[in-house]
Amino acid sequence: MDSAVESSTGRAWSPQDKSELPFFIGLGLAILSSFFIGSSFIIKKLSLLRLNRKGSLRAGAGGFGYLKDWMWWLGFLTMGIGELANFAAYTFAPASLVTPLGALSVLVSAVLASKFLKETLNSFGKLGCLLCILGSIVLIIHSPKEQEVESVGELVDKLHNTVFLNYVVVVIVVSVMIVFYVGPRFRTRHVLVYITLCSAVGSLTVMACKGLGLSIREVVSNSGQQQELSHWTACMFFITVVVCIFIQMNYLNKALDLFNTSIVTPVYYVMFTSLVIIASAILFNEWANMIPEDILGSICGFLVVIVAIFLLQGFRESNKNFDFEDMRCRQRQSLMRNGSRCEYGSNVFSPRNV
Repeated sequence: MDSAVESSTGRAWSPQDKSELPFFIGLGLAILSSFFIGSSFIIKKLSLLRLNRKGSLRAGAGGFGYLKDWMWWLGFLTMGIGELANFAAYTFAPASLVTPLGALSVLVSAVLASKFLKETLNSFGKLGCLLCILGSIVLIIHSPKEQEVESVGELVDKLHNTVFLNYVVVVIVVSVMIVFYVGPRFRTRHVLVYITLCSAVGSLTVMACKGLGLSIREVVSNSGQQQELSHWTACMFFITVVVCIFIQMNYLNKALDLFNTSIVTPVYYVMFTSLVIIASAILFNEWANMIPEDILGSICGFLVVIVAIFLLQGFRESNKNFDFEDMRCRQRQSLMRNGSRCEYGSNVFSPRNV
């Protein structure tokens, strides 16, 4: 029998197609995760605003009143579902694909914020949403399609990488400095203070999630000699994930309380994604087998997404939109030399007023 079977559509199907099924499962879970996580930002922000109106101590000042509010817990549950989907996505697909697709959560957050938080989403914001989608498509097309680490044994060997261990030490030192020195002094002036902490710790969370997924998969598959190692690594990675997520949630709440959602979300995305890609490149070496065209495409896609989210952030408080009729009117003004007038809406322009 031939190794390839002709499908009803006339295209030859081969076993290689089946090997890409985990990639598409991970892709679908990553997109679903973005919708839940983007929604959770808005729900938790609504809860924090309601508590502030009641006079509760702000989360940014160390208050924990949100723990008694059902709406905050709804946002927490929504984020939990999104994170579970995200965790499953990391098990099936490379981190260099799953993490950048978090940009879709920025899009969801921006659209919902304009509706429920009355935050501005003007033409620049809509352009940012479009670029966000286009950049994500480019990332999907050029991302690595296969995992570079397939077993817990391989992962444990990679954890002894000196460069990765140095990266972990740097993350710990920076986090301690922010918690005890930088945060108390500059938290209200610079959004990067708590976002840096969340992003650095979050990059370790992603690495631990991938390790936990591999460990669970090997435990379930009963792979003989690897059973004891898989149980031990599963416990280690689980503890790491829980601790890191607790730190992220606490300081992300502080950032959301102190700054506008349309600032926190895109800045968090850029820093978090960049650090995850760096950590993933060090530990899992996911780009090792990619051709130069795909590497360039992935970088370009990521840069497009960065431009998109900063369009969403940079013009968030602007009331200006792309007004093509007004632009044409002003263009005619520059050409008029006979004193005639150009009218648009309630504005009247003439060459004498230019």
